[in-house]
Amino acid sequence: MPVMKGLLAPQNTFLDNIANHFDGTHSNFLLGNAQGRHGHPIVYCSDGFCELTGFARTEVMQKTCSCGFLHGAETSESVVQQLHKALDGQYEYQAHVCFYRKNGNLFWCLLDVVPIKNEKGDVVLYLISFKDVSETFGKRISEPVHRGRKGSHFVQVRHRGRTIVHHLTNLFHKRGKRKLTNNMFPKPSLPEYKVAAVKKSRFILLHYSISKALWDWLILLATFYVAVTVPYDVCFVNHDEGGEHHSQVSGGTMASDIAVELLFILDIILNFRTTFVSQSGQVVYNSRSICLHYCTTWFFVDLIAALPFDLLYAFNITVTSLVHLLKTVRLLRLLRLLQKLDRYSQYSAVVLTLLMSAFALLAHWMACVWYVIGRKQIESSDPVTWDIGWLQELGKRLETPYINSSVGGPPMPSAYIASLYFTLSSLTSVGFGNVCANTDAEKIFSICIMLMGALMHAVVFGNVTAIIQRMYSRRSLYHTRMKDLKDFIRVHRLPQQLKQRMLEYFQATWSVNNGINANELLHDFPDELRADIAMHLNKDILQLPVFERASRGCLRSLSLHIKTSFCAPGEYLIRQGDALQANYYVCSGSLEVLRDGMVLAILGKGDLIGADLPEQEQVIKTNADVKALTYCDLQYISVRALREVLRLYPEYGSRFSSDIHHNLTYNLRDLGGTEVSTLARIRIPVLLVNKAEQPSSLFIYSNHATPAPSDTDARHIFRISTNERPT
Repeated sequence: MPVMKGLLAPQNTFLDNIANHFDGTHSNFLLGNAQGRHGHPIVYCSDGFCELTGFARTEVMQKTCSCGFLHGAETSESVVQQLHKALDGQYEYQAHVCFYRKNGNLFWCLLDVVPIKNEKGDVVLYLISFKDVSETFGKRISEPVHRGRKGSHFVQVRHRGRTIVHHLTNLFHKRGKRKLTNNMFPKPSLPEYKVAAVKKSRFILLHYSISKALWDWLILLATFYVAVTVPYDVCFVNHDEGGEHHSQVSGGTMASDIAVELLFILDIILNFRTTFVSQSGQVVYNSRSICLHYCTTWFFVDLIAALPFDLLYAFNITVTSLVHLLKTVRLLRLLRLLQKLDRYSQYSAVVLTLLMSAFALLAHWMACVWYVIGRKQIESSDPVTWDIGWLQELGKRLETPYINSSVGGPPMPSAYIASLYFTLSSLTSVGFGNVCANTDAEKIFSICIMLMGALMHAVVFGNVTAIIQRMYSRRSLYHTRMKDLKDFIRVHRLPQQLKQRMLEYFQATWSVNNGINANELLHDFPDELRADIAMHLNKDILQLPVFERASRGCLRSLSLHIKTSFCAPGEYLIRQGDALQANYYVCSGSLEVLRDGMVLAILGKGDLIGADLPEQEQVIKTNADVKALTYCDLQYISVRALREVLRLYPEYGSRFSSDIHHNLTYNLRDLGGTEVSTLARIRIPVLLVNKAEQPSSLFIYSNHATPAPSDTDARHIFRISTNERPT
């Protein structure tokens, strides 16, 4: 059952935690890299710092944490030196310092340096806070210098004490009791720069878990039970309160009704402990947020639907017909079903079942109303409608007519079956006349049922048709493309052999990819995600030894250029003398390398065939044919794309040029003249079939690099009979 899981990826909420630490007093801070080798560059600048200093974020980024761009004539050199020592020593530091804004105006601030550690305990960042205290220090600046060193020191200490007390007061007010420290950020709550683990209580139920899915199915069945039994009890049982049938039905359904009520009450409790997806797409695990969300959405609907009316019967409390009517509020649970329909929309069989169930449920409700209409006409004792109502007509046919409003009449099961028969026949067609509408009230109701039937035909059966078409959409697409291919062959009068090759290729490729174009499917995905998908799809070729020394960026670039191909038996993948367009990797199947009718090599799964790249961008001529022996799945990368990637990564390009010789199963590059074979580096025995000899003879190269064999030169070649098993 598909459910929107929400955004579940672990997040680094460091900046949010830092913002919370300021308690709204100010937001003037910088983040510096503690692992930098050149002056600890600034990696983040808050908006408050930009407003305080007048510098734009682009002007501050990558400058040093010592903030040399804020220094001026009044900036204390001793404070600057202590700041450098704190940054180099990775310890906390706090001081009052005079800085200068971009416009040249000076301001006093309380400078606070706090090292930030990651989950390993390493200091990775510096948090540098700047609290503007110019108003307090303005009086001190305006006072004469001859006041003396002692008074100045006393004012500074007193001001620092007031600042710390003010900050600690805010901390107590908003976060409760904490250990007092002289830093702006208490150590117990110091944030760490790491991926935050999901904090979830063991009593919180995940909304996308399998257990929650099974519970939702159980509640769905209970909801359908309520939707069937409640209208029946209100319409049929309520009008037969003194009869034997009422006591039988009440005794038979009391236990199940109480069980359903308990299920609904338990569902309310579980909903208070079930996660949900917020408007931003993130999963909410906080218990308080879950409770508030549930109380403001579906709590009151679920509470009303779970009221235990059936407990009144269990304790033999006399109830009136009003209680039966109050039970109809349980039908509000159907609103929850509409909310969860999107969960079932991906399963055609489930949607088809739900639509047919909804159609049958509507017919059941209309049957209950149809019986109430007939019953009210009997109770009214109207001489005009008494003898022609459908319920009286049914009683006459069953030889149990009504004598008065409380005596006689058809049995309750027969009346319900006749009502359901009439409503279903009216919803699906125009009825058959054996149960018909005679009075005005019955005719008006019949008209309404026919209108509903037309609407249900459009909604239910229209959706059923769309679901069936969706189930066979892929097959329909296959037949459409096959018909287009046959029409193309017929219009252009292609020969039978070429026609057969085209049909076989189409059928074989369809069986592999099911008609899905991966490039078109992934076109709208971001490059980063497409590269990861491409690396997974092409992991076999990227794990070849020739790519072992490539960087991850190089592999990602290569993976985006790797394509898939297919070759049927007898098809030529490469022709001798043609320009080589790509290097091929055999995923499955086998091919043979031919020259002048002689087999030079047989390629199987895991083999790489192509050519090394010349230093100059010249056309690579192939020295042999490559022909498929069986159905082959291939992956290839074009020579042009390979050169483009190697040009972007020159440090790997030279390594690739030297390693490719040792990884090619067969080198197709035509060196001109008598070519020296690369079979010395082959991973499987290379078979040579000389058509001049008898068919029972095979030639196998030795493990030494040898020239191509001639009719007279048989050195390094061993001849064995095909009837004998080589060792």
